[in-house]
Order: sequence, then structure tokens, then C-alpha cells
Amino acid sequence: MNHLMAVILAAGEGKRMRSKNSKVVHKACGKTLIEWVCQAVESAGVDHSVLVVGHRADQVKECMGDKVKYAFQTEQLGTGHAVMQAEEYLKDKDGYVIVLCGDTPLITAETVSNTIEYHKSNNNSATVITADLDDPTGYGRIVRDVNGNVLKIVEHRDTNDQEKNIKEINSGMYCFNIRDLLEALKALNNNNSQGEYYLTDTLEILINKGLKVGAIKVKDSNEILGINNRAQLAEAADILKKRILNRHMMAGVTIIDPGSTYIDEEVQIGIDSVIYPGTVLEGRTTIGEDCIIGPNARLVESRVGNGVEITNSVVLESSVDDDTHVGPFAYIRPGSKIGKQVKIGDFVEIKKSVIGDKTKVSHLTYIGDAEVGKNVNLGCGVVVVNYDGSKKHKTVVGDNAFVGCNVNLVSPVVVGDNAYIAAGSTITEEVPENSLAIARERQVIKQDWVIKKGIQKKK
Repeated sequence: MNHLMAVILAAGEGKRMRSKNSKVVHKACGKTLIEWVCQAVESAGVDHSVLVVGHRADQVKECMGDKVKYAFQTEQLGTGHAVMQAEEYLKDKDGYVIVLCGDTPLITAETVSNTIEYHKSNNNSATVITADLDDPTGYGRIVRDVNGNVLKIVEHRDTNDQEKNIKEINSGMYCFNIRDLLEALKALNNNNSQGEYYLTDTLEILINKGLKVGAIKVKDSNEILGINNRAQLAEAADILKKRILNRHMMAGVTIIDPGSTYIDEEVQIGIDSVIYPGTVLEGRTTIGEDCIIGPNARLVESRVGNGVEITNSVVLESSVDDDTHVGPFAYIRPGSKIGKQVKIGDFVEIKKSVIGDKTKVSHLTYIGDAEVGKNVNLGCGVVVVNYDGSKKHKTVVGDNAFVGCNVNLVSPVVVGDNAYIAAGSTITEEVPENSLAIARERQVIKQDWVIKKGIQKKK
């Protein structure tokens, strides 16, 4: 049986990131660097992946869980040494293994697939993924023979004048026949200035044995970019963002200003929706068709129906159903469910609450831990007083209720269907359906009180 496997190198400390975290768990467009690489491998049809971990291995394992196997490199003794640690998963297997770097999030499934097919069709023992760079300084050069076969890889510091002019560089990513790789690893040594085992040396070992080593060049050199610092992380994230935005636009979404729009990789958006500038869409957010999102909206892990408009507002881990309008300046906190044809207006905050269809919460209102029915009107300045200083309590407002301006609903309390609450009331007891509740002092006028107090201001 021919196996198709991947070994992904993710053990490095990444000192230039200036971080206490593993380099490969830093995120770009909603996914960690290692997730981007593993996604490319999985999409290319690779059967099994092995991550070689070391520094902060706990973080990498927490990120990837049981989706992959793990090999541990306790000492950082080079790329060849790292691959050696995965030997237990490779031994006694026929087939192919692709070796990738865990800090190259721009590698695509297409490139992985093309590399494997090229490797097979050319009967190579090893295939190097390469790229042409205008300035190859610092990279190992690919030296080929007249037939295009790889003769050797020369590190930049070891190049002669002729080799310095070679533009094709080594990406550090390869495809091997599994058995040939294992034999070459046995012949590796660390007789070099760094005292490390270099995976590149396996190519020369294979060539000296008369085996064929080829190279496949990526169309876009960005794919091989590795992340070594925060500036490079931002550069890679920008490239990923452009890919994501382009995918959505090609699928029928209008993005007014791609330069000021941020969308995570797992976001889904329906056709004919319009995304305005300053919008941030994160996590597994889904947006339906014919929506208007933004300007300056942020949605995280939320579900939005069809025909929804969200303007200058934040929606976190919540759902907003069809034909609802949110904003401007609304704040929908986690656990909220907003129904169809609802109006959530300016400076309204909803926290862990259900808002029924056709309900209007137009402005300056807080609703927390509540169930609000259908076709309810909540006036300006309504506050659900859900916290007694130690516990949260629930408020229920029935269908077709009308709650006047500046009303406090002190939880736990129930307002029945079709009930009315007069403006300025503080409600602490149940309001039966079809009732009017008034909870305020009768107005008292004291004539000339200001004069008697001597506090009248002179003109």
C-alpha cells in the first residue's frame, strides 16, 4: 500500500517573534500558522500528518488536538534531526512524504498537490519546492544540470560568483519517497560549522546514490514566505486577507473598500451582500444574502440572516434573523438571539437575551438576561435591572407589550402580553396581561419654592 504522509516542522523557538508563545500558534486571518499549513495538506488529500514539536509543544497540541500525530524534538539540532524524530511514523511504509515548515501559512493545497504529482510522474526520489526571487540573498541556490535535474543546493555563504547569480532558491519544503528518505537520514552527519543535521544534505546523499532529485517551482513566490517576526506575520496576513476578500468578491459579494476590510478565513457571506469600509468579520461568522454590513461593524462568531443591516455596531457570538436592522452604535453581546424584522437602534446593548420578531428597541436601552416577545416596543432609556449585586435574574416581556421611556424592569419580573408600562416607572412586581402599570409619584407643584429658598439666579 502506498501511503501519502506529511511531516511538518514546528519545533523551533522563534526568538525573533519576541513572544512567550510558540511561533506557529500566532494567528493570521483567524487561523494559527500551523493550522494554515495543515489545512493545505489536508485539502491536498494527504492521509496522515505528523507535527514535529518542541518549544511550547503544549500550545501546538492544544491548537491541533488529535487531528495530527506528534513527534518531539527535545534539542534543536537542525531540520534533518527534526525529520528523524518522525521516523517511527514513517518506518516500514511505502509511498510518499511531503516535508513542510509550520511557519509558512501561504503555502496552498494546489502547490502541495502539484508537488506530489510532479514527484510521482517524474519518478523522483526527492523533489524540492523552489521559487525565483529577484533578490535571493540569504537563500540556498538550486544548481541544476542541463536536463533540469537538481545537482545540489548551495547555501548562500558557500556560493561562488556564478552561483550567486542564480535566482532559483530552496524553500526548505520537499517531497520524498519514504524509504529513500529514511535511508538518507541514516547517512546524515553534523560535520559543519553549526553542528547540525541539515535536511538539504539528504539530497546530495540521494544524488550520489544515483537516485533522481527534481525541483518544482511555485508560480507565486509568496507561498514559500516563512514567518520569523511580527512584521513578516503582518505581511503574510495581508496576503491571506487579499486572497479571502477576492474569493468573496468572485462569489458575488460587494466589498466597497478591500483595503479597510478584514474578514477571517472561515467567514461565509451570501450573494448580493455589501460590506462597507471598516468592517471586521471574525471566526465562523455567517452572513446571508442581500445584507448590508458596516461601515465600521464588527461581527465575531455570529449568524446573520438575509436582508439584515448592521451599521457601526458590534455583534458577538449571537444571531440576528432576517430583515432586522441593528445600529448605529448598538452592542449585541454573547448569547443573544435577535428575531426577524427587529429594530435595534442607537446606543442599545443586548446581553444574553432573546428579542422576538418585529420588536423595536430604538435607542438608549439595556436588555440583559431577558426574553422579550414579538411586536414589543421598548422606549428610550429602558433598563432591565438584571443584577442584584450577587446574582443575575431573568425578565420576561410578553408579546405586544409597550414599555414607556425611562422604565426600570427590576429582575426577576414578568410583563404579560399586551401590557403597558407608563414612562418613568420602576417595575418590581408582575404586570398582568392587558394591564397598565404606573410606578411613580404623583406630580407635586410647590409655587415660588425657588424664591423661598433664596436660590433664584439673577439675570
